[in-house]
Amino acid sequence: MSDVADKPSASKGLKSLRLTPTASIAGIILIFWILVAFFGPALAPYGEAEIIGESFGPIGGEGILGTDKLGRDILTRLLYGVRTTLFLALITTVISFVVGVVLGFSAAILRGWFDICISRLVEAFMAFPSTMLALVVIGAMGTSITVLIMTVGLVLSIGVFRVSRAIGMDISVMDYVESARARGEGVWWIITREVLPNAMPPLIAEFGLRFTFSILFLSGLSFLGLGVQEPAADWGLMVQENMGGIFLGSSSALIPAACIASLTICMNLIVDWFQQRQQGETVLEKME
Repeated sequence: MSDVADKPSASKGLKSLRLTPTASIAGIILIFWILVAFFGPALAPYGEAEIIGESFGPIGGEGILGTDKLGRDILTRLLYGVRTTLFLALITTVISFVVGVVLGFSAAILRGWFDICISRLVEAFMAFPSTMLALVVIGAMGTSITVLIMTVGLVLSIGVFRVSRAIGMDISVMDYVESARARGEGVWWIITREVLPNAMPPLIAEFGLRFTFSILFLSGLSFLGLGVQEPAADWGLMVQENMGGIFLGSSSALIPAACIASLTICMNLIVDWFQQRQQGETVLEKME
């Protein structure tokens, strides 16, 4: 009787590990954008800043998707812009995780004065809204790509630190970590060999969420004029510079906005599927 009762639960757990139709569609769209980022500029019909016609030209006119306020091809700008958007979002997310995870795990392992100092410093930065903090730093240091990347990376690392510290606190009390301490292993060894491997599932999900937020954050800064600067193409910048076309019936601002939405929504759907998958694996482990 018990074996028969266990079979439906096991099959339900296995179903939770499969790629859902929603996640499949989201994955296909993400792969499409990644391929466009690699090969899109080579397929672009015009140069990144080449003027081909009149301002706010209609769809199907001089350009397949119309032209922007300066008469540049929207499709070409999109193909170049996806590489800029994805590259900046990826590198800022990686920076935030390197800084946040190292400091968070170190605070969880060392505790004491190190944990107190870092945590109070993070709380001080959290008193400022993320956008305002970035605006102050970028406004004071300039709008170069290097300043933009470092600023956004450090701002995002605040949230990563809190998540990493919480995960590290839970893992640091485990028997295998206590055994490593008793053997005299160093902090870096414990972080890389004991804490990090056991923290990968939640960190992967957090990376996806931070990557999505980074796309929106960078696009917002570009929209405010403090992100990527002309003549480089960026989706957030394209929305900002073509806002006036909405009143003229042009879709030059709506198309890049839709691209940003498709990228972030699909990323969130993949993260949701991954979290459900981890929960399904946990259920299977408990049943075993």
